[in-house]
Amino acid sequence: MEPAELLAAYEQMAVIRRTEKAAHDLFLQGLVKGTTHLAAGHEAIAVGASAALRPDDYVFATYRGHHHAMARGATPEECLAELMSRATGLCRAKGGSMHLTKASTGMLGSYAIVGAHLPMAAGSAWSARLRGTDQIAVAFFGDGATNIGAFHEALNLAAVWKLPVLFVCENNLYMEYTPIADVTAVPRPAADRAPAYGVPGEVVDGNDVVAVQEVTARLAGRARAGDGPALLEAQTYRHFGHSRADPATYRPAEEVERWLRHDPLDLARERLAGMGVPEAVVGEADDRATAVVQKAVEAARTAPPPDPGQALTDVWADGGAAWRT
Repeated sequence: MEPAELLAAYEQMAVIRRTEKAAHDLFLQGLVKGTTHLAAGHEAIAVGASAALRPDDYVFATYRGHHHAMARGATPEECLAELMSRATGLCRAKGGSMHLTKASTGMLGSYAIVGAHLPMAAGSAWSARLRGTDQIAVAFFGDGATNIGAFHEALNLAAVWKLPVLFVCENNLYMEYTPIADVTAVPRPAADRAPAYGVPGEVVDGNDVVAVQEVTARLAGRARAGDGPALLEAQTYRHFGHSRADPATYRPAEEVERWLRHDPLDLARERLAGMGVPEAVVGEADDRATAVVQKAVEAARTAPPPDPGQALTDVWADGGAAWRT
């Protein structure tokens, strides 16, 4: 990345981090119903990967997908309004935290069923192949999904058909509350399995936005050229518990401290300093991010509730369920 590109990536990560913090605070105030799965600490994966993709590529994410939605064009206001069940929400209050979707920008959804979207990503890649485009599909998933059958089925099918799909594992060391290492026979749960299907498997520092961008660009180019799927295991760490019901006390204090010192925003700031970008310029980016999120919070707070009459729109292809009878 050039300095200007990295500064833009840093600002986008800062916006995502502050939006996640706002979601946390709004939940504690009783304004976000249900639960949330925050991605603070994962920002570099979404932002770095998105920087390497084209606007017409397809992205699929998990229930921990706020960062991917925003990296693919959803605004903080749209996301926060959706979490607060407002009419201005990204899905008009029908999706909530775990189903953020913005098809117009290629963000084809967040999925609550672990691993279920991996075959869907393979299907969208097959669609691109049939239509003769050079689009690719990218499926982001957690380390826990590597022990789900859909992960293995999707990799196998993608390899057999040489589909233009990239599988990106956000390995934050824990599958909900259980260390992934305790229930997996190989040390790298995603990358070590990929070769069994003839799929290249690579590992990257998921907290380094530049490293993520570079390897994603290379693997995406490979897929566009017709060389088939690839798998990237991005090592990262979540700053919060699995969900808002989880205080994450099962994680060793020294482990948490070590990973917090390896924060994606701090790494990006260090890179910017090394490129000669003045600290004041970075501070201005932080200020802009803070202002954007503050404005989004106020807009979401004052937005109207959804119209019950719109409950069945955008649910079925024809806007209703009459076709079922």
